[in-house]
Amino acid sequence: MTDLTSLTLAEAREGLANKSFTSLELTDAHLGAIEAARALNAFVMETPDRARAMAREVDAKIARGEGGPLAGIPLGIKDLFATRDVRTTACSKILGNFVPTYESTVTSQLWRDGAVMLGKLNNDEFAMGSSNETSCFGPVVNPWRRDGANTTLVPGGSSGGSASAVAALLCMGATATDTGGSIRQPAAFTGTVGMKPTYGRCSRWGIVAFASSLDQAGPIARTVRDTAILMRSMAGHDPKDTTSVDRAVPDYESALGKSVKGMKIGIPKEYRLDGMPAEIEKLWSEGAAWLKAAGAELVEVSLPHTKYALPAYYIVAPAEASSNLARYDGVRYGLRVPGRSIGELYENTRAEGFGAEVRRRVMIGTYVLSAGYYDAYYLRAQKVRTLIKKDFEDCFAKGVHAILTPATPSAAFGVGEKGADPVEMYLNDIFTVTVNMAGLPGIAVPAGKDAQGLPLGLQLIGRPFDEETLFSLGEVVEQAAGRFTPARWW
Repeated sequence: MTDLTSLTLAEAREGLANKSFTSLELTDAHLGAIEAARALNAFVMETPDRARAMAREVDAKIARGEGGPLAGIPLGIKDLFATRDVRTTACSKILGNFVPTYESTVTSQLWRDGAVMLGKLNNDEFAMGSSNETSCFGPVVNPWRRDGANTTLVPGGSSGGSASAVAALLCMGATATDTGGSIRQPAAFTGTVGMKPTYGRCSRWGIVAFASSLDQAGPIARTVRDTAILMRSMAGHDPKDTTSVDRAVPDYESALGKSVKGMKIGIPKEYRLDGMPAEIEKLWSEGAAWLKAAGAELVEVSLPHTKYALPAYYIVAPAEASSNLARYDGVRYGLRVPGRSIGELYENTRAEGFGAEVRRRVMIGTYVLSAGYYDAYYLRAQKVRTLIKKDFEDCFAKGVHAILTPATPSAAFGVGEKGADPVEMYLNDIFTVTVNMAGLPGIAVPAGKDAQGLPLGLQLIGRPFDEETLFSLGEVVEQAAGRFTPARWW
């Protein structure tokens, strides 16, 4: 039964419905794969007993004809999502062995629909990072290798565990979060599909907060169809999250196979960066040609404030993070390092509990929010954000249905290759942050390989709450490019 892990989520759903195999068999196959792939460090907590118990329960429901849309499908959960009675740490020492007494809204909806939890997935500490090297559990390893080389590569971040586990066939899909590209960039680095929904489409309740006006949950899966299936269960209004939008959730899967004839696809000239690798440029042109061949119309568009997006993002996100992370003080939960005074307790706890990248961002955020600097930095960044949003609105007002860009400026890089210079690391988000700043949906779809055999992705950016169009267009790219699976070495 080892080949059960190579099925797509859609194929597994069909096999379960036809009773070709049970959820328990499917779950056991994935638990075996996880055990054999511990070298990837994708999971920080395996929950085999719970997984088997959930699978047995679902099998009984399927036998009674009561299975939900995800009945029996084994999934991995990013360690940012609170899971009741299962340790949730955001991969930070400061949360230690925190075990929530509640379930995040997104995961509770997955369990409602019959999914099975395999365990918790590694991520950058508090989702701060672009390479999954900042986790207190150590870096995640990308299952891809450069042709003829054994260099250990990063899977991207912050949802590196999610992307690595899906690419290595350890789970049928995974939850992830995206604050500045943390779903789309790891998907591009691992040859998987990642959907960052419109802000407010998925509830943030029960997800450890990084930057509240930018964070959004979404799925990473092997195919566009699998991502659409997961997205339907993850999305929906939640009265517990005031930023959650009360809008009916469409059947995203039904958007697949729809004609894209006559759709206007914007190609933004500002995304043509100086020194952009020729293979990224070539991939972008190929993607545009595939959409054109499918009947879409290509138009050049301008997003003039794109060049300010990254600096503005790295003011807004740390500012919100410094506020959100103030709650980790050693008093109420998580790590506590004693001191001679309450002030010293705070200092000792936060110095030992937070990693270097988190400390860096908290300090930047506190600085830009401090008296005398608030107007110069934070207020100005928020004004730039409004202009970025307006650029997209103007573009969509001209009849553009979606915008095509590269997903990342390069393929996956080696572990430790970019750690010395934080700015070099931040540049990984150059193509993705605008989407979060404007609250738009974006999907990353694998579209080719670089000269060293590593996967590269394209990004499609859509109008607010028009994820369906992105799924339709994403499937066109997927069908033209084919699927990408790493050669097994672990």
